[in-house]
Amino acid sequence: MRKNSIKNTRINAEVQRELSEIIRTEVKDPRLAAAMVSVVSVEVTPDLKYCKAYISVLGNQEAKEATIRGLNSAEGYIRRQLARNL
Repeated sequence: MRKNSIKNTRINAEVQRELSEIIRTEVKDPRLAAAMVSVVSVEVTPDLKYCKAYISVLGNQEAKEATIRGLNSAEGYIRRQLARNL
């Protein structure tokens, strides 16, 4: 399967949409409230085994670092919700 097939492009867009919704509404970590977080891009492998998400954080350096720590600690919850929603 090609890397940029139509199916893979649609899956990337759907995962990006769901991931941003989960981060915005469901993750209750106070470290995420200090800055604005947006999902810039998502790359899902053609076999759907791995996913790499690119995150943009608006705020000062402390807020960026705290947001990354908060997202890393909520990784399991985000994975579970993403699998359940998709």
